[in-house]
Amino acid sequence: MPKTKTNSSVKKRFKQTAGGKILRRRAMQSHNLEKKSSKRKRSFRKDTPLAKSDYPTLRKMLGRKKAL
Repeated sequence: MPKTKTNSSVKKRFKQTAGGKILRRRAMQSHNLEKKSSKRKRSFRKDTPLAKSDYPTLRKMLGRKKAL
């Protein structure tokens, strides 16, 4: 049986916490920053947890069988 390959882009874009949650980067922070408020831009710095519905897809991309 061949091994499943991990998706390299997923490896770089997501990180797992000690508690098992997966964190992702927030969207909308790369351009048109002049029109966004400082408060809004500050909130983009924090990573946010991934939605539970995306866990099975991401787990498959990471090449893991068990729950994260």
